[in-house]
Amino acid sequence: MTQKKIRSDGSVKAIYGYRPGAPLHRPLIGTKVPAGFPSPASDFLEGMMDLNEHLINHPDSTFFARVGGDSMQGIGIYPDDIVIVDRSMEPANNKVVLAIYDGEFTIKRLHIEDGEYWLISENEAYHAIHIRPDLDFAVWGVVTAVIRKL
Repeated sequence: MTQKKIRSDGSVKAIYGYRPGAPLHRPLIGTKVPAGFPSPASDFLEGMMDLNEHLINHPDSTFFARVGGDSMQGIGIYPDDIVIVDRSMEPANNKVVLAIYDGEFTIKRLHIEDGEYWLISENEAYHAIHIRPDLDFAVWGVVTAVIRKL
């Protein structure tokens, strides 16, 4: 797989202003909620949850990206969703990745078979993309979570 260097000081911290140790604590209800609930009483609280700690394993190499297409809707990634991308994770077979393909960003499932690389959509309307050695291609990171407003 060909990887091209992208101009950067390598620090997501410098780009996105991440401040280590800046928690985002919110109450976490200790019981599973099947379909909604009235205002929780304090005896249901499990404790406090930090969304940074829960969703981001490597803060200095993690960033967010807004989704702009429907090619991944089969796994619940829709237009205008925000994906969390970790650049420190190794791209591996069947991981969802943010890649640069032919000069454009794309989110696809990475498929590796017999030394061949493919980008697979999760929407039958799109064909798989075979990554040939002569193509401009680089994996920018692994998608670890999706954020969606209802």
